[in-house]
Amino acid sequence: MTLLLTGAAGFIGSALARACAAGNAEPILALDRMGYASSLAALPPLPAPHAFIQADIRDAATLDSVLAQHRPRAIVHLAAETHVDRSIDSPADFIDHNIVGSFQLLEAARRYWQAQGRPQHFRFIHVSTDEVFGSLHADEPAFAPDSPYRPNSPYSASKAASDHLARAWHATYGLPVMVTNCSNNYGPWQFPEKLMPLIIQKALAGQPLPIYGDGRQRRDWIYVDDHVAGLMAALERGRPGATYLFGAGQDQANLDVVHALCDELDRQRPSPLGSYRRLITFVADRPGHDRRYAIDSQATRVALDWQPQVDFAQGVARTVRWCLDNPDWARRDHDGQRLGLG
Repeated sequence: MTLLLTGAAGFIGSALARACAAGNAEPILALDRMGYASSLAALPPLPAPHAFIQADIRDAATLDSVLAQHRPRAIVHLAAETHVDRSIDSPADFIDHNIVGSFQLLEAARRYWQAQGRPQHFRFIHVSTDEVFGSLHADEPAFAPDSPYRPNSPYSASKAASDHLARAWHATYGLPVMVTNCSNNYGPWQFPEKLMPLIIQKALAGQPLPIYGDGRQRRDWIYVDDHVAGLMAALERGRPGATYLFGAGQDQANLDVVHALCDELDRQRPSPLGSYRRLITFVADRPGHDRRYAIDSQATRVALDWQPQVDFAQGVARTVRWCLDNPDWARRDHDGQRLGLG
């Protein structure tokens, strides 16, 4: 029995691959097209019977061949374009990869599952984001599995569409699909266009630390290994047709996140010029920037017997330490220039 992980050389995908390889004798099939944010260095060693396949989920023929050859008992679908700013500049890429790619993967999974006799044990986990729910209204405490969809960026709209496709393939064809929506992930191996590694990279270089708008946009932050533990729990105990929300209850304003990173850098790599907070610079806000996200994950915690283990301060310390120990990662194929001004 094999687990197929799409987007396996990306941030969350590689973390899931590392966790599966460390704690599970089940073969892993790591599939990734190797886009700009993918890295084979983030993957664990994959000796046989594990395998890595460079392939694009938009290629139906290749997907059919891979599934027929390796016969996975589950697919965890993480392959996606994910950066909101990049989606503002290049929305077509997000429509193509996130919607068309998800459609092709769902169709290939359906063909394979039906050819295998519709096995009851098969699972398809579609991994998504809390951004599909849009910005919380003032009277809404947090997102729940039945929250309405209100995407406000090309990225979140593309993920919302793929969520709807996944649910439709369950309702129409019976494909054993689960949808998961997660809050902001952070931790080792995150591509340096994202907030935490970007701020760490710029601070160490003595460059301005850009804060969009007033910096009071709020997000729930979850350490990537806690999210991965949730996905593994969904694989083991999840119910087809269900929606699971993964959040750590670590609600932070963006400005407070940057303060925390600066303070941790002050402890771990102090600058002779003073606190890294001196570099904070407020810049024009992102078009369509959602004001607040928060996740109510209590139902998921009960259903999957899952709990996040890493609090925000611990996660920030670990992330800063990893970036300091891996300086070349922050500089890879990324110049730190701002995207998404519209």
